[in-house]
Amino acid sequence: MRLPFLPYDPKWKKHFESIKSELQAILKPLAPQIDHIGSTAVEGLSAKPIIDIQLGVENETDLEVLPDVLKLPNIVYYEKYNQDWPERRFFILLNEPVYKIVAPDVVKIGEEIPAILHDHEFRLAHLHAFVKGSADWVRHIAFRDYLIAHPKVKESYQALKQNLIQLEWVDGNDYNKGKDEFLKRQERNALIWYRERQQ
Repeated sequence: MRLPFLPYDPKWKKHFESIKSELQAILKPLAPQIDHIGSTAVEGLSAKPIIDIQLGVENETDLEVLPDVLKLPNIVYYEKYNQDWPERRFFILLNEPVYKIVAPDVVKIGEEIPAILHDHEFRLAHLHAFVKGSADWVRHIAFRDYLIAHPKVKESYQALKQNLIQLEWVDGNDYNKGKDEFLKRQERNALIWYRERQQ
């Protein structure tokens, strides 16, 4: 499959703000920190037109109850991924209710992801939830800010993505593996830079 890939669009920031407002209302009891992360958060960077949003909750108890609080008609919870990444809870926000596209609202551990959920045309946003201040939570914030502050790194990332997007991929996870080496190297640099700024 070819993944959608578009030049930077200022509307992505507006889409994030709109989704953030909805999430703040739904998640009011948990009061998470809600951040725009990923390529759509970096001005000038091309991306899949799907907004990556990070939810920072206070503790592991809040992380555990999040799937119940986020039970909405157009959200799919990927419980499947908890096994490999127990510190994260991952959801996709769709532009249609799951019943309309005949998709499950939970992809459970051990289940295959239905083909319809690989169709990026239905995706509005990816929601990544972590305990606030955890290593992964910091890593996403640091990398976003690092790309914004370092245009040459952003240009290298842009070039890599443009090459990868020309290839056929089984799904978005395979595409992400193609970026893995670059991301790990630059994320290490980003964390050093970010921590120095916090001192």
